Formats: sequence, structure tokens, C-alpha cells
Amino acid sequence: MTDASTPAIQVPDKPTVDGLEDKWGQVWREQDTYAFDRERAMQLPREQIFAVDTPPPTASGALHLGHVFGYTQADCLARYHRMTGKEVFYPIGWDDNGLPTERRVQNYYGVRGDATLPYDPDFTPPTEGAEGKSVKAADQKPVGRANFIELCEKLTAIDEVAFEDTFRRLGLSIDWNVQYRTIDDRSRAVAQQAFLRNLARGEAYQAEAPGLWDVTFQTAVAQAELEARDYPGAFHKVSFHKPDGSTVEIETTRPELIPAVVALIAHPDDERYQPLFGSTVTSPLFGVEIPVLAHPAAEPDKGAGIAMCCTFGDLTDVQWWRELQLPIRSIITRNGRITGDLPEWIAGGPGEQLYTEELATKTVHSAREAIVAALRESGNLVGEPVKTQRKANFFEKGDKPLEIVTSRQWYIRNGGRSEQLRDDLVARGQEIDFHPTFMRSRYTNWITGLNGDWLISRQRFFGVQFPVWYRLDEQGEVVHDDPLLADESRLPVDPTSEVPDGYTEEQRDQPGGFTADTDIMDTWATSSLSPQIAAGWPVAADPLGKNDPELFAKIFPMNMRPQGHDIIRTWLFATVVRAHYEHGSVPWTDAYINGWILDPDRKKMSKSKGNATTPSDMLEANGTDAVRYWAAIARPGTDTVDDPQQIKIGRRLAMKLLNASKFALTMGTEGEPVGGVEAITEPLDRAMIAGLAQVVEQATRAYEAWDYARALDVTETFFWTFCDDYIELVKDRAYGGRDNPVAPEAAASARAALRLALDVQLRLLAPVLCYSAEEVWSWFKQGSVHKAAWPSVDELSSAAGDSAVLDAVGAALAGVRKAKSDAKLGMRAEVSSITFAGPDETLERVRSGEADLRAAGKVTGLAYADADAFEVRDAQLIPPPPKN
Repeated sequence: MTDASTPAIQVPDKPTVDGLEDKWGQVWREQDTYAFDRERAMQLPREQIFAVDTPPPTASGALHLGHVFGYTQADCLARYHRMTGKEVFYPIGWDDNGLPTERRVQNYYGVRGDATLPYDPDFTPPTEGAEGKSVKAADQKPVGRANFIELCEKLTAIDEVAFEDTFRRLGLSIDWNVQYRTIDDRSRAVAQQAFLRNLARGEAYQAEAPGLWDVTFQTAVAQAELEARDYPGAFHKVSFHKPDGSTVEIETTRPELIPAVVALIAHPDDERYQPLFGSTVTSPLFGVEIPVLAHPAAEPDKGAGIAMCCTFGDLTDVQWWRELQLPIRSIITRNGRITGDLPEWIAGGPGEQLYTEELATKTVHSAREAIVAALRESGNLVGEPVKTQRKANFFEKGDKPLEIVTSRQWYIRNGGRSEQLRDDLVARGQEIDFHPTFMRSRYTNWITGLNGDWLISRQRFFGVQFPVWYRLDEQGEVVHDDPLLADESRLPVDPTSEVPDGYTEEQRDQPGGFTADTDIMDTWATSSLSPQIAAGWPVAADPLGKNDPELFAKIFPMNMRPQGHDIIRTWLFATVVRAHYEHGSVPWTDAYINGWILDPDRKKMSKSKGNATTPSDMLEANGTDAVRYWAAIARPGTDTVDDPQQIKIGRRLAMKLLNASKFALTMGTEGEPVGGVEAITEPLDRAMIAGLAQVVEQATRAYEAWDYARALDVTETFFWTFCDDYIELVKDRAYGGRDNPVAPEAAASARAALRLALDVQLRLLAPVLCYSAEEVWSWFKQGSVHKAAWPSVDELSSAAGDSAVLDAVGAALAGVRKAKSDAKLGMRAEVSSITFAGPDETLERVRSGEADLRAAGKVTGLAYADADAFEVRDAQLIPPPPKN
């Protein structure tokens, strides 16, 4: 509320939004304005704490507009809850391990990791700073694992400083005292401890199975990381041979997999192939006998209606292989080439020479060309290939279609193979309030569409290691079935440099000794534990001294998970899985889902797609508040096009706030006391306060419903009415009546109303226009507006009158302005006579503000007349005298 007396007011001569970021950013840093008060929090009831599971951005390269968009929206919500008196736990993490970082390091330094090379303490990378350039693998200098990790550590530290600078400039009210890195010792210990517990409870397991493989990154890829893209291909019609000499024709886009075929499969209801079910055919070129089987996943209307099942061409092949219990005849290796070993099912057959001379060790593309040529020559190619665009699975950050290879990997059960677990995790989603609510269906649909468990191991370098070793038998073969696990008290551990209990370093990789698991965890396997990492979930060793079991018990589950809708299937779902297993609960009560920023072609902005723009220039050119405004006008979950015009509107709003505030604070004689609500007595002033009370009620309700955009909309709409109508109407009275002196009580009413309205509107706008609101607040208030109480209807109710009075007088003023505009006269023109017509109730409201209306519109003569609807008639105007 407004103070009973006016404190010393310091208003700059020429207010500007320029430079506010540096000024207030420094103050917030020095005063620790947004620090979480743990001691206070522990004394509060849980409902008075607002805990945020802040997304740890991938610290590789630069932030882009999508970050500004989502993080600003979440920040508006956090700022609101802080102003309601809650203690806000708002940490920040940096997701610095995983493939994006490794790819950036490869390009930045011109290197690639090679696990066979030793550590070089004197290594100097060949390049430094190859931004925007993709260094070809052939031009990258191979370095040992330890050297490569050092470069990852070095570059992520540089990137994180740049990220923090941008986030601070963006005005995020993060507690910078609570930071973590997903590669730091605590994060590694949390991830390893959670994994060991998953393993002990049977929720994690290791298996040799077919999986998606990126031949460029040389790593397994999880289902959640897939991206279906169009890829050029061709349909090849190929003949398989029945025992009676007739043929069965299939159509395939992958003829190079004919050596790997294990069955032909058609739909059980397809009458064309029902006579063949249970029989066998032989493959062209290789003469391998294969069965013809039925499965409902076959598509009768696709191609010839009968398909090759190869091990493995796509995920449908995996399904058929598993459900029909087919053999594995894999020919594609991890490097994307055809295996150089002659498969035993081809050895001795008609295709042995073709395989050894034309296919072995070749790329998939070369093998395809060789097979097609051989099919054409043998007469088994029916017609010529027909070009098409096929859908292929890509790793979301990859450039080549994924292959499916058999490998040993770690998994966490996620409902993909368990109906009961799937139902349990869907039920967890019902415990979370999604904002907007329709986003819950994306969570549910993802779970119900899973076809396998969560693959969490990656064949890379920079990440959290599995705390696992394996025994080697006397022949030096790995014994996978009985892994050696690190004790929780040792975490974090690096099995490549540390030894399991009971062994010595000399026994590493020796028969009868042990070997390390060299895989790392998928980055989601660490970031899915972000609530546990940030909030102090205890780990046995507590490597960084950040265990806080009391705090964790107090704030977990957290309140808000803000994130984009594209990672519901990864980050959100994975975090729910981990909390379900470890704590038997959801990780947070609410999930706020932001939309995407779209480029002019309405495509998602993404660093990996190369169409993302960085926010630095935008923030510099327009000011942070303008950019925050642009982010905050977008509804929750709504995709938004990058629109410079909206940013300009935001800057205009911020500047208007400064200038209108200057006017409101400089009414009357310097040092003259400004009264409180009791001084607001005039009908027009009380009408404005009544309208403001409605805005407070609506904005509060909107924020409680997680709709910051609605809160901004009602506040901004009122603010412009306040500036364009109310201030113009009361300006003369607030000055004391420059031409026709007014009663002191009337002038005091205007000044008190202006001050109270400013106080309240600053607090309403503070979550969005964080710098401008803080600047104005400092002109006449102590402390930070961001620590001030959120406005309430109660602090306005005693001064509230009939809000329709301002509407009616404002409409009359608009009519006066229109009459002057129609006459092509300036606003200084005198209105010698004018008639306001309308219903009695409306005219009575206009009369209550007539004095202010006369002064604002320079109206010297007016009359009133009855009418069904309000209108302005018969305006007579006198042009203003010319300026000297």
C-alpha cells in the first residue's frame, strides 16, 4: 500500500530503459535478492514453499531464443509466487555431458576421442574456436579418452559462463548460490547411486539385444531420441523362389539386407498368401531357405503385401523377430559396414563369392548397388527400381539413418514391456497437473506407444560412468552375468581408472582379473534426477558436501517442472520413472509446458537444425523487458513465431511505465505529503481504483491458474486505459488546477489515487517488466519490488467506487478527441459547445467527472440529452491560437 507520507522521491530527468540491466543486475547480485532462505523455509508450512525443478540447459555453444522464451515464462511464475510471500527454491543446473558437448568439442578443437590412445599431458588441440564449421572426421586428430574429457571440461566451463551472463541479463530470478553441473562429482554420485538401487531392485538390467545405432556417433540411441525424416530411396521388386519353381515377389527399399532375411511375412487375413503360410521359399542370389509366416503387423495394402523380415532393417523387424522367435542373421556392424566375416548361413551356398568379393566390409550404400546389380543380372529384379521418399529413423542430432545392430546395453524398465508398469506410470501422470491440461495426453500417448525399455547406456566418452566392472575368466573372456558393483560409499567412481574391491590395478584386463564397463549413461539418465541433485537427496559419500536430507524431505516432491513439450517423452517421463522407483511418488505436483519459437517458415528453432538465433543482439537492441514481454504474451504451451513487432510493443510499454510513473510521482509541491486510501474521495478516482481492484483479482486468478499471459493481458489493458484516459482526465486536477484552481481535497484525491495505482501496477507488472518495475520502485520505495507483497483487493476496496464512471467519462473524452480529429484540429483546440447523449445512468456518471472532462478536453460549453446509447453530438470547436 501507499505510505502515509511521501518519502524522498528521486526521479531522473529523462527516464530510459537503456542500462537498467547492468544497474539492477549488479544490485541483485550484491544483495542476493533472489537467494533461497533455507532457515525460513524449514519453519514454514510446505504450502508456503515454491520449489522449481529448473531445466538444466545443454551447455554447448550459445543460448537461443527458445531458451529466452521458456525460461522467461517460468520466471514470471516463480516471481509471482515469491511476491505472495512464499520462499522460492529456484536452482540452476548445466547439462554439460553427452553427445551435444562431444560434437561441439570435436568441431571446436578439431579432435575425436580414441579409447585406445594413452593420456598425453602435453597435448595441444589442432584448432580452437572453429565455430559454425563441421570438421570432417578425417581431419580430426585422434586423442585419448582422458585428453578428450579434459577438452570437454574446459569448453563446457567456458560455455557455462556465457550462459550465466545471458541468463542474468534476462533477469531470471534464479538463486545463483544453488548451481550444479550434470558432470560434477555430486551429480555423478547421485546418478550412480540411483542406478545401483535400480539394479538391486531389478528395475535396471543388461541385455544383448537389437537396438538402434548411430554409425556416425558410434553409439546406441534410445526410442525417445528418434526423429523420423524423409530419406530418398527406391522400391525394388525382387523374386523369392518357391519349391515348385514359381516365385513370390516382394518390394523392398533395402535390397542390401537380402543376405540377412529370416522370413517373409504377410497379414494372416491376406488371401493371396494364406496358402504359403507354413511353407518355405529360398532367397535370391543366396539360396537360403526361409519360412513364410503370418503376423498382424504386416500391411496388405503396402507394396506387394508381403515383406522381408531381416535382422534388422527397422523396428518392425525387431517386433517380428521377437514375437515369432526368429533367428538372428545380422550383417551390419557398428561402423555401418557389412561384416567382413562370412556368415555361416551363406557359406557354401550360391552367394558365397558374391558376399566375399562384393559385399564384405562395404558401406551400406555400396552393398546396395552390388546387390541390385547382381539381382538384375540373375533375373531376380523385376523391372527397374522406382524412386521414392521413405521414412527413416535418425538420431535427433545425427545426419545418417540409424541402423539396428545387436549389442549389450543397459536398460531401465519403463513400461515398454510391462503392462502393469505402463499403467502405473500413466497413473503417475494423473497425479501431476499439466499446464495446459491437454499436454497430459502427450505424456500418456508416449507411454502407451512404447515398444521397449529405456536404453540408458551410450558408447561415448564424456558422461557419467556406470559404477561397474566385470570379471574375466581364465581365457580372458568377460563374465557379464555377475558384474562387480561399486559400493555406494565410494561414489562417484570411474571404473576405467579405479579398481573394484578385492582387485589391484595389475589385474586390469588380464585373464582371471577384471575389466571396466567403459560405457557412459545417457545424459537423460542424469538429468532425470535433477530434483534429487538440486534439492540435496543424500548420497553416501557426499563428495561436494551438498547432502541436505532435511531440505529434500521438506521440498520433494517439488512444485513446478517447466519445460518444452518436445521433451515430455524424454526429460519429463524419465524424471517420473526415477521418482516412481526411488521415492514412490511423482517428482513435482505441476508441469508447466512452454511452446516452441518458430522461424519465419513456422519451423521449430533449434541449434541442431541451424535456424536458431541467439538472444544477445535482441536483448542489447531492445532491452530485456521488451524481450520478456514478447515471451510472456504467449499462452502456455503455444508455439510462437519470432516477431520483432511484439518486442517493440514491449519496449514501448516499458518506456511508458517509466514516463507515466514520473508524472504520477511529481504531482504537487515537492515534499508535500501524499495521503493514503483515505484521501481518495473523488468519483473518478474511486472508479479507477475499482477497476484496478478488478484487475488485481483477475491477474491473481490467472497466475494461480499458471496463466501469466492472461495476467499480463488484463494488467496491460488497464495500464493503457490508466495512461490514456485516467491520467489525461485528472492531470489538471492533480496539478491543483493550473487555470481554474480546484479544492485541495480534490487535488489530494487525484495524487493519492495516482500514487496508489502506480504502487499496485508496478507490482502487477514486476514479474514481466522486472527491470523497469524495479527502477520505478526505487524512485519512491525502499527495498526491491520483487520482495514486495503481491497486491490484494483488500488494500483497494475501501477506496473503490463505481468502475463504470471511468468507462463513461473515458468514452466522453474519446468523443471529444474524435471531434477534434475529424475537424483536423489539434487536441489544444477549445470545444465551445458539445452534447453528450445517452441513458440517464450513463450521463449521471459523466456528470460526476465533468470537471475533469472539461479540463482534459478544453470543453467550455456542454449539454446533455437522452438517447438509447451513448453518443457525442454537435461539437463546436475553436482552433487554438498559433504558437509564438
